Amino acid sequence: MKKGILASLAVAAMTLLFTGCGPTGPGVVSPEASSYVSTYDTGKITDIRYVRVQDTGAGTLVGAAIGAVLGHQIGHGHGRELATLGGGLVGAYVGNQVASANAQELTVRLTNGRRVVVVAKGTNFYVGEKVRIVRQGDRVVSVEPL
Repeated sequence: MKKGILASLAVAAMTLLFTGCGPTGPGVVSPEASSYVSTYDTGKITDIRYVRVQDTGAGTLVGAAIGAVLGHQIGHGHGRELATLGGGLVGAYVGNQVASANAQELTVRLTNGRRVVVVAKGTNFYVGEKVRIVRQGDRVVSVEPL
């Protein structure tokens, strides 16, 4: 009974953590976005390079903790210690992989003739597609298809 409850709590915590870290899409903005004036540029994608955005460390840490808790539920004595260690290591790896994000580095020729390069997480853009790049100062807030 106790093992089932701990396992359920661990899965729930991991789900909440990683769904909160997911990429925002069109129509979803951060709370900070309501406090700034944003500008945008439009253009056409001329080149795409696939990249991977690294985990900030949060996914690795949470994954290790959850894996250690789950591993601790297995075995007795020295075996339990090894299972805790193994669970922590596996959890750290899984947490890192989940928190890392696939992305595209887009080269965009803007309508004013300038070329810019932006990284868009979790997207499926293609060469020739028209996009809108929303900015706050020098920071890119979103890249959206037109």
